[in-house]
Amino acid sequence: GRLLQFSRQEHKSPQMLQMNPRGRLPVLRDGEYVCFESLAILYYLDLKYPDPPIFGRNAEEAGTIMRVICEYQTYIEPHVSTITRAVFGGNADLRSEEITRAMHAVASEARTIEGRLSKSDWVVGERFSAVDMVIFPGIQLLKRALERPSAAELASRFMPVEVNYPALGRWLARIEGLPGYERTYPPHWR
Repeated sequence: GRLLQFSRQEHKSPQMLQMNPRGRLPVLRDGEYVCFESLAILYYLDLKYPDPPIFGRNAEEAGTIMRVICEYQTYIEPHVSTITRAVFGGNADLRSEEITRAMHAVASEARTIEGRLSKSDWVVGERFSAVDMVIFPGIQLLKRALERPSAAELASRFMPVEVNYPALGRWLARIEGLPGYERTYPPHWR
């Protein structure tokens, strides 16, 4: 793997655009094969390296993992994007009805995840899986946005995570403790 400098637009270089014409990351090259889009990469890696299975050990586990990923992508991710774009963009009214609605939706869905994590160490089942890998970055991005001073009022519904959603807080800490976690942490977040 190679780290790219977003500030230098390296993800839009001719070499990268040849691998992903959208100029977005992540991109995986495995020999001659190129795969992009996070979920597609996870699925490819699960089939190529099936131990441990990240999409479940049977059809029922796989179905549940995919359902929860779809729920996250449909019901949470768009709201997280609305909030993070507004905070990081710096020129949106964080008290607007749209942002308030997005924060209410995220808080509601966080309670659903909290309920799951109060019964299990992982979002689905007894093992770290693709659903944990999909949800974790979004939660971390949201936390990062809500830690900004400009988002203090908005953050009160969610932050501190460890207080408002203790099981979710323990889950975040569990993932941060996994071997190799440090290598996945975006360098510009340090």
